[in-house]
Amino acid sequence: MSKVCVVGLGYMGLPMAAILARAGHEVVGVDINPRVVDSVNKGECPFAETGMPELVKEAHASGRLKAVTVPESAEIFVLSLPTPVDHTSHEADMSYVVAGAKSVASVLKGGELVVLESTSPIGATRRDVKDVIEALRPELVGKVDYVFCPERAIPGNTLKEMIGNDRLVGGLTPQATARGIELYKSFCKGELLEASTEEAEMVKLVENASRDVQIAFANELSLVCDKLGLDVWNVIRLANHHPRVNILTPGPGVGGHCIAVDPWFIINQAPELTPLMAAARGVNDGKPQWVVEKVKQAAPSGAKVACLGLAYKPDVDDLRESPSIEAVRALVKQGYDVRVVEPHLIEWEMPLYSLEDAVKAADVVVTLTGHSSFKALDRSLLAGKGLVDSVGMYR
Repeated sequence: MSKVCVVGLGYMGLPMAAILARAGHEVVGVDINPRVVDSVNKGECPFAETGMPELVKEAHASGRLKAVTVPESAEIFVLSLPTPVDHTSHEADMSYVVAGAKSVASVLKGGELVVLESTSPIGATRRDVKDVIEALRPELVGKVDYVFCPERAIPGNTLKEMIGNDRLVGGLTPQATARGIELYKSFCKGELLEASTEEAEMVKLVENASRDVQIAFANELSLVCDKLGLDVWNVIRLANHHPRVNILTPGPGVGGHCIAVDPWFIINQAPELTPLMAAARGVNDGKPQWVVEKVKQAAPSGAKVACLGLAYKPDVDDLRESPSIEAVRALVKQGYDVRVVEPHLIEWEMPLYSLEDAVKAADVVVTLTGHSSFKALDRSLLAGKGLVDSVGMYR
């Protein structure tokens, strides 16, 4: 087993670090947030994720997982860092990855394997990792192996998917690919698929862009059905009885660290060739405003509005790129008395209410995230109130 330094202890980095420790590797996790470092060094997981409290506790107790604020020397480095998008220019913000590459450059000695897991534009492994490191440490040219191996997991089921899903291993050289496969087969039960670095970068983006287009179709369909007075969920249910039709579920938009962001990485590299992907982004990004317009139709400014859910998907605390938050903030700006319900958070920028209290006081109830706990609501509490059910919770 190897000593592995995982840079970035977020929703993907910390699970990766803990899984590697359980597999027998000596793991040093790096994060610039002292609160995260302190939590891990107490054997605690700083965010909600199925199985993670137990795994982090186990990994810490084994002595094979610790956290620090700056990288240490290791045989393998895994960069698991954010790659957000600028919502004005739609350009990828690679500053976190570049900073991570610079941070490990100072402790490299030669002979290491550096893995980029962050979803990135095509060419990022060379440009934002290899070239950055070699510019700082020219004596390491040709002496470090580089691999792109994108995560394939989803919050709420991260551990199971991280271990069980097939993975792409795209090394800049055959030797790098072989070393990457050796690392991932120490814990991954899925098939390890070899690819060029650029193929692996593209495939990850294609996976998420494909989902974005499919969700956009469902969201656009919901707009049409609403205009025609039809129940979109029933239309989809019936259409999906066709053996070659599989329409996804509409909602208030698209969120998360991947699907709402990654299509732009393709679009920006070939804007003249990607009108479909760009249109899908427009449909999904426009859905929160549709929710706001439905509230305006139901009640005037100043009315009490219960907004159910902030997370971008059901039963997690993940707020990244959440369209629910966009809708809530827009309603506040429109002058509504907004009462937010989010059972997976203790606090937020606005006060949080219990489900029953918020609904009882509301003139309009808006479903934004389909949390399981919301299904237990006494439906009689909705009587006489406006309902904007963007997730089909209370049809």
